Amino acid sequence: MILMPHIAARLFNEPLAVDSAKLAAFMAGLGGRIVGGGLVLPGVAPVDHKGFAGGRPSERAGTVGEPFAAAVLNAESRGAKILQRQKSVGIIPIEGTLVQKGKWLGQSSGETSYEGIRAQVAVARADKSVKAVVLEVDSYGGEVAGAFETADAIRQLSAEKPTLAILTDFAFSAGYLLASQARRIVMPPGGGAGSIGVVAMHLDMSKKLEQEGVAVTLIHAGAHKVDGSPVAPLDPDVRAEIQAGVDASYGRFLDAVAAGRGPRLTRQAAKETEAKTYRGSEARRAGLVDGIAEVDAAFQRFVSNFS
Repeated sequence: MILMPHIAARLFNEPLAVDSAKLAAFMAGLGGRIVGGGLVLPGVAPVDHKGFAGGRPSERAGTVGEPFAAAVLNAESRGAKILQRQKSVGIIPIEGTLVQKGKWLGQSSGETSYEGIRAQVAVARADKSVKAVVLEVDSYGGEVAGAFETADAIRQLSAEKPTLAILTDFAFSAGYLLASQARRIVMPPGGGAGSIGVVAMHLDMSKKLEQEGVAVTLIHAGAHKVDGSPVAPLDPDVRAEIQAGVDASYGRFLDAVAAGRGPRLTRQAAKETEAKTYRGSEARRAGLVDGIAEVDAAFQRFVSNFS
């Protein structure tokens, strides 16, 4: 029985750029609320959740034409300082689970929206008093939808102004995708980077329903209307289609990382990581980051260049 279909629709049969440990944590924490009895990922240890403050915004719709970015730019033009700043350096937080839509800036209920990131990028590009930008990254990744458009926006910002991604802890999967678009990346000795890959899950509840004596009949028009339904085993042809979508997203991921990192991490080198996660100096040797430094020291050195 699917208890929260709106979450299940975003979690299953859709490509995700999220580290497996974060996915396991999500399933451990919310699996029982999505599917009666709960869900686990065999062989994957969940990462610890961090506490997040702030309420969930109610407005979620409408990204065509970047209306939220336009509203934020309009507010800035009237004197509101929405983009975080220290001296002439803008600061854009990329933290928690990354989701496509969400008209808020920064983190809310453990999520950062691509929509909010792009709005801040637009402000940083337009404001001539912002001489450089720091991306503060601490994310295990999130949705593929919206990720590549956001990476493109950050890469365009990096072409116009100096950018530095500071990994306050981790940049995995989509978190690393966005960090890789900065001119340089630094992280603390205990930080991590990588998980350059894409995953999709299919939920097959047919045996569980059978054990519970529940029979579901799907009455539909259109041969493919119920492809990937959780009440039946996954058809091999449907699996192949989902795999093709994952492969296409993976290819875009590799292309974007290569575009952001250049010769420091080529497309082939990124592919050869096989979605491995790297810690500390290992990440630097692999070309995923440019330096190992304490977060505050790295930030202050960067800001001092634009005083």
